[in-house]
Amino acid sequence: MNAPSGASGYDAVVLGGGVAGCVLAARLSEDADRSVCMVEAGPDYGAEPRHWPHKVLNARALPRDDVWERHTAVHRIRARVLGGSSCINGCWNTWGSATDHEEWVRAGGPRWSASAMERHRLRAVEQMGLRAVPERELSLWARAALEAAEELGYGHVAMAAPGRPGFGTPLINAVDGVRWNAAFAYLDAARQRPNLTILSQTTVNRLDVRTGRVRGVELDVDGRRETVVADTYLVACGTFGSPALLLRSGIGPADHLREFGIRTEVDLTGVGANLSDQPGIFVPLAPTPDLNAALAAKEASGNLYVSRMLIRAASDLCPDSSWDLHILPSAGAPLFGSLPPGQYEAGISAFLMKPASRGHVRLRSADHSEPLDIDPAFSTDPDGHDIAVLRSGLEIVERMAVSAALKPLAGAAQGHPSRDLSDEEIRSRLGAYWHPVGTCAMGQDDDPWAVVDEEARVRGVSNLRVVDASILPTVPAANTQLPVLTVAEMLADALRTDGR
Repeated sequence: MNAPSGASGYDAVVLGGGVAGCVLAARLSEDADRSVCMVEAGPDYGAEPRHWPHKVLNARALPRDDVWERHTAVHRIRARVLGGSSCINGCWNTWGSATDHEEWVRAGGPRWSASAMERHRLRAVEQMGLRAVPERELSLWARAALEAAEELGYGHVAMAAPGRPGFGTPLINAVDGVRWNAAFAYLDAARQRPNLTILSQTTVNRLDVRTGRVRGVELDVDGRRETVVADTYLVACGTFGSPALLLRSGIGPADHLREFGIRTEVDLTGVGANLSDQPGIFVPLAPTPDLNAALAAKEASGNLYVSRMLIRAASDLCPDSSWDLHILPSAGAPLFGSLPPGQYEAGISAFLMKPASRGHVRLRSADHSEPLDIDPAFSTDPDGHDIAVLRSGLEIVERMAVSAALKPLAGAAQGHPSRDLSDEEIRSRLGAYWHPVGTCAMGQDDDPWAVVDEEARVRGVSNLRVVDASILPTVPAANTQLPVLTVAEMLADALRTDGR
């Protein structure tokens, strides 16, 4: 639908149509007496998969058309389409460790424990139709990697449930190569509800905040300024977009707001701070002719996926029974660039899952159309924790590469062994796992950096909540799609209970 002309009133407005926004809009509109409006800056391709672009549906690749910035640094990539990151990610769903829940409980209380969140996790798994990786999607490389993990002494674990270190395959939101995104899973059944309005191609400019309450939200529709009003405002613009919206609305560090002539409505130091993402380093290997031939045959059958297994691994700095690394073998078409027909990229990545370093999201302008200042500050912690854990990951990668299962399929690439890289060389080769969190972090009343409370209510604003990955005070030792789905399910329940 197009945005209405003039002011329109709703019980709730959801700002952002990504993973969390789709959950909120679907769950809140189940109450026929509650009017809900969801606003998404990107396109809504509709309820029928046949109307969606092939690139978005293709679960074998990572589409980069419906994003905020193209041809940008990898850590800045974020979706701009109904369904959000579930339309451009790898369709992987894993779960974090007991340590994650301990951190979250300290910030948000018992509702954030593993046991309390379990029913919401199971509900998200069911609603998204998450399924195990089919045998036919395991390439020669993936099968060998599973054997190599066992050879290294890891046991098999369920990746999308609470557990321990080990190896296995994720649950996936894809069927026969078709990416089943959150818009399909949550909104298809809700689209016909008369109490749900979906505004696509509509950008959120700012919230009108006065005397501790949101009075309306200013939208940009084809260059026109429109206003929507509601009883409750739910910000779900993601780890980059949500703090930016709060800042443009006068909610954030007063000194930063003054730089851009924005009047401070609520001085909250933590808005845009505490950015945490999972950096990693890819160790390339040289595929043998036999591996290239096997991958080509798999591609011809339509079942070639670059990665289908991983290891949860623990460095010496990791708490007992937890993990702080994902070891990710991959083989297939390169993520960036291209190779001649019949040739493929192979290698193993080590991703740091529990970084100590913290970055930021800040404004460069009060204009919502201007790019943001986003700095993940990878591996900048003064104690050297992050580099030390990454080195542990590289050691595991090197042992895996020379395992009896993998060594016959790919040899060492040219260059120095990864173990010989200096700290600066490691930093220069870091990529992102695309799981940023923390820029509107949850915390207790005495935490000066806290932006929201345990039910995602923004401090100092009575009718405003943030519900997305930005409220997680620490990143889980997992891919973040399933945790965000679970958090949105949990907080949608809280909203229903509150009646707001």
